[in-house]
Amino acid sequence: MTFGIFCKYLEKLESTASRNEMTIILSEIFSETSSEEAKLTAYLCQGKLGPAYKSPDFGVADKSMLKALGLKAQAIFHETGDLGKTIEKLKNQEEKIHVKNLKISEIYDRLWEVAMISGTGSQDKKQQLIINLLADVDPVSAKYIVKIILGKLRTGFSDMTILDGLSWMLVGSKSERKQIERIYNVRADLGEVALVVKDHKLKIKNLNIDPQIGTPILMARAERAVDATDIWERLNKCAVEYKLDGLRIQAHIQCPVPSAQCPVKLFSRGLEDVTHMYPDICEGLAKQIKHDCIVEGEMIALDKQGNFLPFQETVQRKRKYDILEMLESVPLKVFLFDILAIDGKSLLDLPNEKRREILESITPLNPPLTPHLAVRIERGDVRGGNPKGEGDTVQLMERKIVNSEIEIEKFFQKALKDGTEGIIAKKLNGEYAAGSRDFNWIKYKKSYQKSALSDTLDVMIMGYDVGQGKRTKFGIGDFLVGVYQPETDKYLTVAKIGTGLTDEEWRKVKSSVSSNQLPVKPENYEVSKQMNCDHWVGPKIVVEILADEITKSPMHTSGYALRFPRLVSFREKKPEDSTTFAELKKMFEL
Repeated sequence: MTFGIFCKYLEKLESTASRNEMTIILSEIFSETSSEEAKLTAYLCQGKLGPAYKSPDFGVADKSMLKALGLKAQAIFHETGDLGKTIEKLKNQEEKIHVKNLKISEIYDRLWEVAMISGTGSQDKKQQLIINLLADVDPVSAKYIVKIILGKLRTGFSDMTILDGLSWMLVGSKSERKQIERIYNVRADLGEVALVVKDHKLKIKNLNIDPQIGTPILMARAERAVDATDIWERLNKCAVEYKLDGLRIQAHIQCPVPSAQCPVKLFSRGLEDVTHMYPDICEGLAKQIKHDCIVEGEMIALDKQGNFLPFQETVQRKRKYDILEMLESVPLKVFLFDILAIDGKSLLDLPNEKRREILESITPLNPPLTPHLAVRIERGDVRGGNPKGEGDTVQLMERKIVNSEIEIEKFFQKALKDGTEGIIAKKLNGEYAAGSRDFNWIKYKKSYQKSALSDTLDVMIMGYDVGQGKRTKFGIGDFLVGVYQPETDKYLTVAKIGTGLTDEEWRKVKSSVSSNQLPVKPENYEVSKQMNCDHWVGPKIVVEILADEITKSPMHTSGYALRFPRLVSFREKKPEDSTTFAELKKMFEL
């Protein structure tokens, strides 16, 4: 497929809000591409050169692009306000357009070349490469090349829509989506999934895909429980572990160390490669674990006495700059609780109890989570390790096998006393449910016991209104948030948030929504007339919200509203991993 034909499809995608129409358009794209082209288009459809965790930043700002487009472009830009439309209009004004029918792979390679240039004089080199590239393509292709380079391609669909498109390509319906999603859950790389589906076609029903070091696995999620009785009725004998209020991490470890490479890669829950942010964790894992493996754990900051610090302290380490300075002031430890693969073998289908045994066998003896627990830990009762090696970065998560709801409650109370959020109960024979939320894991937190709503919700920003009065300077006055209903693939509204933010938070929200703004409301956003917004935002930004309570509401499409909602933080989550409608309903019932 030529890049010009691909861009015609991008125009169709941008002009529709219908999820079904998008699915059909994507299926047409994949039907016309080779396997390798399908891989590249899966990335380019989302304005990237790879999956989110390894797609390079082009490092080209609007001003630099405008400079590359030349003086004529500046006047047009004042009219359009969009650099993509500017180059399209500029090229349409040319008397003769010399167009090369370049293939998708050729454009991809040239875009990659732009992204890879760095160092002294890099901006001038990038600009020249961009000028040369734009000269070789038609006006529509030029528009989308500029949008991709600036990170402003707005097609308005999620990863799941691409999976639907692949299913539609195979059988003319979404019936194979579940099987394709199973592949994606284990290999969270849309390009690789597209390539596999194209290569194997209908054979994917019997295709087993194993984890691969360097490609993240979508993380399993837990359901909620109101008390120990609720857990016991569902699981009976089970394992209970501390639930820490830190940063969940998936670590991919290579042993022996590959030459000239970091032996460890760290992925966040939102599939972001955060390896460079936590060199201390990488060093600890490489030093203490001597196997090729994929493990999961929670990173958290501790004080000098070994007590857990609040999340606000831990999250300071999530930064792109001044990493070494923060490493000294906020050292982290990672508490491992699961292992997903080892020495080339997948462990996803093994029972939780067996996975824990393997994890313990490869993890050095660890100190207990807090020094004052040392005298109370008995091997086989509470698994924590021994008091030696207190400086170790890697430790095992506190865990106990319980035989009654009384034991669950006792462990829960101990967890609270030791400064945790609560506990997670795990089914002993439960497999690792990649990308799913089920009752193999059940979380029980202190906040669930209170009459007021003190647990937070992870909600997705759906749209926003322009600011008035004091907020005119921010360009935003409130923003609409919603919860996810996976059964229908709909987002249902639950609150409009217009208070409780600092000036800096308003600026951050505005920056995020502006870079994900859409011209029309996506079809899978269910919004009442009372909650309509001035601008719509693509399914991208997840925020953590705290509210006083949940009440019933006819104005919100979820049927519920948050009373006095306020922003807590931005979350590293995919929109599909936000709080579900079922969870919201259960929280209301609690």
